[in-house]
Amino acid sequence: MWIILAICSALCLGFYDVMKKLSLRGNNVLLVLLLNTLFGSVLMFPVIADSVCSGRFGPGAAVSDHLFIALKAVIVLSSWVLGYFAIKHLPLTIQGPVNASRPVMVLVGALLIFGERLNLLQWAGILLGFASLYFISRIGAREGFSMKHSRWLWMAVGATVLGACSALYDKYLLLRYEPLQVQAWYSLYQLVLMAIAVSVLRRAGHSTGPFRWRWAIVGISVFLTAADLAYFYALSLPGAMISVISMVRRGSVLVSFAFGVLVLHEGNVKAKLIDLGVLLLSLGLLVAGS
Repeated sequence: MWIILAICSALCLGFYDVMKKLSLRGNNVLLVLLLNTLFGSVLMFPVIADSVCSGRFGPGAAVSDHLFIALKAVIVLSSWVLGYFAIKHLPLTIQGPVNASRPVMVLVGALLIFGERLNLLQWAGILLGFASLYFISRIGAREGFSMKHSRWLWMAVGATVLGACSALYDKYLLLRYEPLQVQAWYSLYQLVLMAIAVSVLRRAGHSTGPFRWRWAIVGISVFLTAADLAYFYALSLPGAMISVISMVRRGSVLVSFAFGVLVLHEGNVKAKLIDLGVLLLSLGLLVAGS
C-alpha cells in the first residue's frame, strides 16, 4: 500500500513542478511562494482547528512539540526559496534531474545518521546518481548554466540537499506525531515565516520583480498538499522505507521532463535523455538494493 501511495505522491509532485514553472515565469518569486504557503495553510486549516479544539496538538501542547515542527518549516521553506529561484531561471529538463537526485543524498544521510548499511547495488546507485549530477552540470554549461558561473544551478543543488535533510527529519517526526498534524502545523509556520520575510524585505525596499496573478499558483498548493498527504501516510505505514519512498517520489521528474520537452520545447533533449536514463538507472539500483 505504501508503494502505491508513493507513486501517487510522485505524480502529484510532477504536476507541482509544472505549476511552479508556469507560475514563476517572469513573476515575483517571493510573492508566489507567500501565496503558496497561504493556500497550503488554508487547505490544512480544518486539521489545525480540529487539533486545537480536541487538545491533541495546539497552544496547550509542549513548547518543544511546536519547536520540532517549526524546525521542519524552516528546513522546507529554505529549500523552497532556493528551489523556486532555480526553477524560475533553469530549464525544467535541467532542474528536474537535479532535484530527482535527492534519494541519493537521502540514502547517504540514512547511512550517516541512522546507521543504515548499504549493499553493492545501493553503492552503485549512489555512484551513478552523482555521475548524473556531473553530466547534467556539463549539459547545463552548454546552455549557460555551468556550476562555475550559475548561481541558479547551485540553488537547485542547495534546494535538493535541504530537501534530503527534510526527508530524513520526517522519519523522526513521524515517530512522535500524526502525519496530518505535522503537515498542517508546518504549513502554518511556513506562512508565518514567509509573511515576516516578505514584510521585512518590502520595507527595506527589496523586490524580485513585478507580480502577476496566475491560476497555476493555486495549482502549486493543491498538488503539493495532495503529494504530501500521500507521502506522510506512506511513511507512517508499517514496513515503509524512507529510502524507497524517497526514490519512488523522484519519478516525478518524468512528468516535469516531458512537459519541458513537449510543451516548453527546451533544447539538448538527446543529451538530457541520456542523463535522465543514467539517473533512472541509479534510482532503479537503489530500489533493487533496498
